[in-house]
Amino acid sequence: MELLRTPEERFASLPGYPFAPHYLTVEGVRIHYLDEGPASAAPMLLLHGEPSWSYLYRKMVPIIAAAGYRVIAPDLVGFGRSDKPAAREDYTYQRHVDWMRGLLLGLDLRDITLVCQDWGGLIGLRLVAEHAERFARVVAANTGLPTGDQPMSRAFMAWQAASQSAETLDIGAIIRLGCATELPQEVVAAYKAPFPDERYKAGARVFPLLVPTRPDDPASAANRQAWEALKRFEKPFLTAFSDGERITRGGDRLFQELIPGAAGQPHVTITGARHFLQEDQGEELARVVVAFARSAG
Repeated sequence: MELLRTPEERFASLPGYPFAPHYLTVEGVRIHYLDEGPASAAPMLLLHGEPSWSYLYRKMVPIIAAAGYRVIAPDLVGFGRSDKPAAREDYTYQRHVDWMRGLLLGLDLRDITLVCQDWGGLIGLRLVAEHAERFARVVAANTGLPTGDQPMSRAFMAWQAASQSAETLDIGAIIRLGCATELPQEVVAAYKAPFPDERYKAGARVFPLLVPTRPDDPASAANRQAWEALKRFEKPFLTAFSDGERITRGGDRLFQELIPGAAGQPHVTITGARHFLQEDQGEELARVVVAFARSAG
């Protein structure tokens, strides 16, 4: 597997991102993660989606760490400071689950609060289903766990088609379109920092195709099995979707109906936000997460 590594100077002086980098190698692939807050505290695992990276959580990390939690925010393989396989065929749904599993076990995280958005849920909820004993609670925000048995939203199908037809993939423009707020140019540039040129964007290109959209997708069986486990998950499960979300709209109701741990929880709708609600309303989402973790023990 040919791996690309974004030069470190691309990450110098990014606005609002003063965090020290940490690395763990899993199956020969170097994975970057943030590790903030008390090292002995209960961890909160913040999983981003596509085509963002841990920069998306920069507004939330200080608030959660100040509340006394250890914040672990990795970059998915192919994104951020993590290694980027150069060939599209080196990216599979199962490999991404395995890479994040390697981080989970390598850091020996336990009593975890999972906060997941977009692909962070597709990967993170698989880990919850397969390692439920390591998780204390879940916050699902603008995400899902599709099996291909139900049609995806029109917004997602339009994004999937656009991601493949575009001659160049403008990462900054994609993030900007998924936000309700106007992003400063230096923030847009920060989202583009991990991708010096198109060679580094194989993951961003292929991720939309890895979402199960038909019943015979390679990941469908594993996701169905995960759903069976989640239907028995009785630990606290909170949904915090945004009012302007289009890609995963309605997914919060599905979680609430099917997961026992979601019953009776103070589910919220984050207002004034679109798909990337961490960018639009990161401080508000962080307060929701901390309040939920405290109230849920």
